[in-house]
Amino acid sequence: MLAAMSEPTETRKQRAARRAGEFPPVPEPLPRPVLDSHTHLDITVSEAGVPPRPRADGEPGDGPPGDPVAAAVAVAASVGVDRLVQVGVDVASSRWGADVAETHPAVLATVALHPNEAPRLSDLDEALREIEALAARDRVRGIGETGMDFFRTGEEGRAVQEESFRAHVAIAKRYGKALVVHDRDAHADVLRILDDEGAPDTVVLHCFSGDADFARECVRRGYLLSFAGTVTFGSAAALREAAAATPVGQLLVETDAPYLTPMPHRGRPNASYLIPLTVRSLAETTGTDLDELCAAISATGERVFGPW
Repeated sequence: MLAAMSEPTETRKQRAARRAGEFPPVPEPLPRPVLDSHTHLDITVSEAGVPPRPRADGEPGDGPPGDPVAAAVAVAASVGVDRLVQVGVDVASSRWGADVAETHPAVLATVALHPNEAPRLSDLDEALREIEALAARDRVRGIGETGMDFFRTGEEGRAVQEESFRAHVAIAKRYGKALVVHDRDAHADVLRILDDEGAPDTVVLHCFSGDADFARECVRRGYLLSFAGTVTFGSAAALREAAAATPVGQLLVETDAPYLTPMPHRGRPNASYLIPLTVRSLAETTGTDLDELCAAISATGERVFGPW
């Protein structure tokens, strides 16, 4: 997650823009099911609202009443995004996600303290104990998003970020669950800490933001690279080079919703039903047949998070 941890002025502008906009139309369905490896349903429904419900012709209809999570899951499933990973960023959102995963079969959860959250806490140890208690739940399949962020947090908070990141690595290893890593402007330090601690068996670099050289370093270590709508942006040539350098079997796709909406809808609210736009862009970038790419993403997601 990027925008939720912004400075107050920027956050107000972003939220105003989302309120002023509308969800994009429902895209053409994918030929095979895939999963959204990283989404924030709680933030989506609270800040952007409920995604559109597709009519029989595939165009958006009226938003359905009732459970907004069920509505988001339904419209995603209508275009072939049949599984979602709800990601925690603090104790409250982690608990919420773990509960949602137990009541919605299409949703699994991850739990963690976001790297920008850790320095703000008055009692990091107590928060980590709560995250570890949630990690034991069956429908919680990952520890994250954790990691390092040098964009939002200055030098004064980085020691706490690192302490928190190392603690999350240990939790992931104790429970045998995937580690979901947030890395913003901190590539070398993320690799250093993972090397120091000994990475868990499964590591996902969420919203991958590095270049091709960094992608190759991650691939060499066996990590998974998850690409968001940013890979479709016109200015993201280096990111597309990183995607092209990633073996299909180590590639995932995500929304980080309600942010990072893929082109041609950049700036409007994002949700899991827009994953087909990113997948089609990745197929073109990597030179992979769309059907083959969907099958690979689906298989990798099951390998990382287990069966839904």
